[in-house]
Amino acid sequence: MPPTRAQSLPADEGRIEDIDVSTEMQGSFLEYAYSVIYSRALPDARDGLKPVQRRILFQMAEMGLRPDRGHVKSARVVGEVMGKLHPHGDSAIYDALVRLAQDFALRVPLVDGHGNFGSLDDGPAAARYTEARLAPAALALTENLDEDVVDFIPNYDGQFQQPEVLPAAFPSLLVNGTTGIAVGMATNMAPHNLIEVVAAAIHLLDNPEATLEELMEFVPGPDLPGGGIIVGLDGVKDAYATGRGSFRTRAKVSIESLGPRRMGLVVTELPYMVGPERVIEKIKDAVGAKKLTGISDVSDYTDRLHGLRLVIGIKTGFDPSAVLEQLYRLTPLEDSFGINNVALVNGQPQTLGLKELLRVYLDHRIQVVTRRSRFRLARKQERLHLVEGLLIAIVDIDEVIQVIRASDDGEQARARLMDVFDLSQLQAEYILELRLRRLTKFSRLELETERDQLKAQIAELEELLSSEVRLRAQVARELDAAAETYGTPRRTLLLNGGPVAPRSRSAAAAADLQIADAPCRVFLSATGRMVRAELTPDAPNGGIVPPARRSKHDAIRSSVDTTTRGDLGAVTSLGRLVRFSPVDLPSVPGNSVQAAAGTRADQYLGLDKNEHVVALVPLTENPPIALGTAHGVVKRVSAGELGTKHDVEIIGLRDGDRVVGAAPATDGAELVFITSDAQLLRFDAASVRPQGRAAGGMAGVRLSEGAEVITFTVVGPSVFDAVVVTVAGSRGAIAGTDPGSAKVSPFSEFPAKGRATGGVRAQRFLKGEDTLTLAWIGTEPRAVGADGAVRRLPEPGAKRDASGQPLEGVVTALGTAVR
Repeated sequence: MPPTRAQSLPADEGRIEDIDVSTEMQGSFLEYAYSVIYSRALPDARDGLKPVQRRILFQMAEMGLRPDRGHVKSARVVGEVMGKLHPHGDSAIYDALVRLAQDFALRVPLVDGHGNFGSLDDGPAAARYTEARLAPAALALTENLDEDVVDFIPNYDGQFQQPEVLPAAFPSLLVNGTTGIAVGMATNMAPHNLIEVVAAAIHLLDNPEATLEELMEFVPGPDLPGGGIIVGLDGVKDAYATGRGSFRTRAKVSIESLGPRRMGLVVTELPYMVGPERVIEKIKDAVGAKKLTGISDVSDYTDRLHGLRLVIGIKTGFDPSAVLEQLYRLTPLEDSFGINNVALVNGQPQTLGLKELLRVYLDHRIQVVTRRSRFRLARKQERLHLVEGLLIAIVDIDEVIQVIRASDDGEQARARLMDVFDLSQLQAEYILELRLRRLTKFSRLELETERDQLKAQIAELEELLSSEVRLRAQVARELDAAAETYGTPRRTLLLNGGPVAPRSRSAAAAADLQIADAPCRVFLSATGRMVRAELTPDAPNGGIVPPARRSKHDAIRSSVDTTTRGDLGAVTSLGRLVRFSPVDLPSVPGNSVQAAAGTRADQYLGLDKNEHVVALVPLTENPPIALGTAHGVVKRVSAGELGTKHDVEIIGLRDGDRVVGAAPATDGAELVFITSDAQLLRFDAASVRPQGRAAGGMAGVRLSEGAEVITFTVVGPSVFDAVVVTVAGSRGAIAGTDPGSAKVSPFSEFPAKGRATGGVRAQRFLKGEDTLTLAWIGTEPRAVGADGAVRRLPEPGAKRDASGQPLEGVVTALGTAVR
């Protein structure tokens, strides 16, 4: 039988022991698990740092990489940390260093990185390409390490010392959060606002029995580095109470006009740790799988100057709000965050709520301030002892010199000084080492001043250490200073409640996101904005708010009843009719119509800068459309002549002429011109026969030299209470400076005359006035200024040729109330 290996080994080469494999595996695994939990994955609840993060900040402080010094290569920092403190791979150290520098990962970054430190979608450059130094906030975590504020422990090979925990002048664990996976446990903590956390900590410091509800008045919820919106706070409260909970975050999205008749969703903030490329990829996948409809394109305009800007184009006819809800459901524009507050407390992993986290930190901070105060007290007492001995020597300096000269050596001199002047050994040694130039009268005055200061400082420190109240007050002051120095305003919006988009695992068909074809009324304001109002047939006045409850910005130039997907015509100043659908206009409830909520008509329709909309007209009725121009031309064009093209010319304008008004006009209606020289002409619409689109119209009103038409209106046969509003001013006045005068007269005061005549006088000019600046005809007049505020008009009833009354403010637009 051949000998075994154990039998063949010499005695000095060791021996083989039989062990149980399961026992060995169990023990080895427990050692590994212990190492991962305590030395790698979980943060300390006191300073909020994992061992690798703590070692990076400490070593950078030892290297002198302060914010006022230059950056150094990240590879140098990684090498110093790995060689002296952290016995693991360089990639793990560099990954931790990078995260400490990322402002989208930490609420208060602790490393100031120079170079490519990555983004939400891309990793960082290699350590040899980037540079780093401590951020200002890191100084607050590492300050006073040389004052015995924390215990130091040996490094992995016993050659160097490292802090067991950092002093941490602010609660870094709550402020910056953390994430880590250990063996059998994990941690995931959300970032918070430094100012809010410090306020809660000070409140708990002053009121140790404070409830969670009181603390949540200061810390209502997480404050994520990228902003966003937190929807529902029930999960947040659960996490603050038990250490475990979850909440949903949503991107900050606005519905904006992207161009003529084109709406889109603009994303400016994303959920925590969600990048724009990931969102774009998920949108493309959902569109390709037919789960999401209504999206035309997605563009990423993110840059360093303007920040995040993700633009999602919406197809015509789709409701942007409905599309946004589907995006929340199908893409990372809505994401969840699970809170699991696991941290090391006295070397043991524990799950902590908000109050427990604050209490552990405060206990640590009180201990830091206590140890620092004791250290400073001891140093000042030592210095005072030396100063007092030196003052004794200076008083009898001649005798001191004689004693030293008479001594055979330093040992005898020290002994004789201690005996003659009753000095301690430290005092005597200090006097022997003193330079002769210090023995002057001026130095004595300095020493006496220093002695008095030291005594005052020692008394202050002794009082601080003897009073728990003063100690807590000192901690509170330092916390408040840290919040003032490093705190920033809240970025994340908190919404307590509101619907959360349900998430389905099934590949269901895409929801119908198109806007329903419902009755609506489209308004064109006197300032050139359009808005779509939803009509409620059961409500009074068709669902439109009565004039008495209107606010500013609601002077209306024209309105048309239609449906959401119906066709309307916009008549422009260049004589074009632009066909459009109001489906993409901003929509407001019928009881809150404000023209300011709308969009600019020229932008919505894609008009040039020198062209604007003068009126909205329906395209489903038979009455011809009447138009009036600044040169006094009138025309009626039949509805059948308009065709179905998107853009048609409906009047042939002469050079320099423009359309000033348009409206449907039956044969029983009246056409009205008002000119700049205060002439009003009204005549029957039947006297203007309808013409084709290319025709140039016919003479409407005869103009005097230098005058032009400022208003053209159609007054229907059923309108009996119309009034004429005119505003007079001076051509030489600077625009916006002279309010001028105004007059409101009944329309019935003006007699009708034949077409192509000069009309009758509409207002007598006051001294200094030579022109009408504005005019309007209709019911329930309303005047607004440049700021959108309503301007008071004179009472109606003035004679047609009377003078106007001075206005209190400049009027820039006239219109009617919402009908």
